[in-house]
Amino acid sequence: MDRILVTGGAGFIGSNFVHHLVATTDTRVTVLDKLTYAASRESLAALPPERVELVVGDICDAPLVDRLVGEHDAVVHYAAESHNDNSLADPTPFVQTNLVGTFTILEAVRRHGTRLHHISTDEVYGDLELDDSERFTEATAYNPSSPYSATKAGSDHLVRAWVRSFGVQATLSNCSNNYGPWQHIEKFIPRQITNVIDGIRPRLYGSGENVRDWIHADDHSSAVWTILTKGEIGQTYLVGADGEKNNLEVVQLILTQMGRPADAFDHVTDRAGHDLRYAIDSTKLRTELGWRPTYGDFESGLERTIAWYREHEDWWRPHKDAVEAKYAAQGQ
Repeated sequence: MDRILVTGGAGFIGSNFVHHLVATTDTRVTVLDKLTYAASRESLAALPPERVELVVGDICDAPLVDRLVGEHDAVVHYAAESHNDNSLADPTPFVQTNLVGTFTILEAVRRHGTRLHHISTDEVYGDLELDDSERFTEATAYNPSSPYSATKAGSDHLVRAWVRSFGVQATLSNCSNNYGPWQHIEKFIPRQITNVIDGIRPRLYGSGENVRDWIHADDHSSAVWTILTKGEIGQTYLVGADGEKNNLEVVQLILTQMGRPADAFDHVTDRAGHDLRYAIDSTKLRTELGWRPTYGDFESGLERTIAWYREHEDWWRPHKDAVEAKYAAQGQ
C-alpha cells in the first residue's frame, strides 16, 4: 500500500490516523476533506508535504472521488457528520454525507477494485443498561437511537451489501468514543478541558451516569492500520480499550488533573435520546489480529490530552466563543 486515500483526514480521528501513518510507515497519503467546521488544515500542517497532500472536496462529488480512488491502493473512509446534538437539530447533512457519501465511495472502489476500510461507531448498536454486564460484540443487533447513529448504521449496511453483492474488498470497524489531540471543542472532553482553562465551570448532562467506553485516538489509529493490513475481507472488528467511565467520573478526573475541586461543575438538562451505556468487546481484534492498545488506562491518556490542549490554545481559541454561545442558546 504505497498510496492511501484518507477521507475526512483533516478531522479529529482522521488526522490522528494520518499522523500515525507518517510516523510508522512509508506510505504516501492523500487526504480528501470538505473542511467543514470540525476539520482544519492546521491538524496536518506539521506533516511533510512530500508525504501528505490535502485535497479539499466533498465525498459526494463522484468524479473527484472516482479520480482519487483510481490513483490509490487503498481507501480509509473516516469522513462523516458525527455530532449527535447537531443531528437532532438538522439530520440533512448526516443523510447526505454518511449515506450518499459512503455510496459514492463504494461505487468508486467497486469500479477500480480498490481496497476499502470503513470507519464506524459503536453507537449503531444503541445502548446498554447501566447495570448490564454485557458488552457490544460483532454479533450485536443494530439499534440506533439518533439521526447520527442511524445514518452510520445505514452506511455500514451499504458496505456489507457491496461486499456481498459486488465483491468489494472492504473491512469495517466500529469503535468506542475517541479522545485525544485535534478534537473539536464542541465534543465532551475537549469542551470540559477548555472550559476549565478559561475558568468556566464544566457542564454535565443530567446526573452524569451515562457510560462511554473511551479510547485514545492513537490506539484507534493503530487498530485501523492493523485491520487494513491484516483483516479478513468482509469482516467487522470492534475497537475498544476497556475504558468504561461514566460522564461524572470523566468530569471529576478532568477537574482533579487540572488542579480544581472535583465538584466544581454544574448540571444541565439531559439531551433527548441520550444513550445510557456503550461498552466494546474487542476480543476478536485482539485474538485474531494481535492488536493491543498502548494506553493501558484512561487516566494517562487523559493527562496527555489535557497537556495537548494547554499547549495548543492557538488552535482551539478562535472557535471557543462561538461554541459556548451555541450551547448557551440551547441552555447547555
